[in-house]
Amino acid sequence: MAGPVLSGADGAGHGRFLADASARGLAVDIVERPAARSLEEAAGILGISPADIVKSLVVKHKDGTFLFALIPGDRQISWPKLRTLVGVNKLSLPPADMALEATGYERGTITPLGSTTSWPVYADATITGRRISMGAGAHGYSAFVDADALTAALDAVVADISDPALKQEAPL
Repeated sequence: MAGPVLSGADGAGHGRFLADASARGLAVDIVERPAARSLEEAAGILGISPADIVKSLVVKHKDGTFLFALIPGDRQISWPKLRTLVGVNKLSLPPADMALEATGYERGTITPLGSTTSWPVYADATITGRRISMGAGAHGYSAFVDADALTAALDAVVADISDPALKQEAPL
């Protein structure tokens, strides 16, 4: 059975994702899914807990370079912990257009696999030892992968870089 046919930027991103995973010998399972309005809805669609969805965040150094931070869906990035680990006093989340330029991926599809530039990867220690879901380089697709195999394939620094997420109120 043939795989999904994607066009435009999403097709290119999905192709880069799959090619990079293959080149690294990383087994990934791709699932097509409808759009979700929240992390909880996405987890429900995939039949997993929000903690099993790992966000790939693009983080900007003050020197203009970037890194990836892999954070479980039920947690948030800890800026003090990440700054200490990286050895800098300033890190930030770039605007969407800058993240796209740095990775070749739109927000919601970002992943270190297949990024147009190979930035360093920092993974929160809480993702290890289990199967996780992450972006697959295109809207409407998620990838399932063994977190330990992923962090090894990406030569990621695995450390405590997150805090429990604060409950956010729904937008008005």
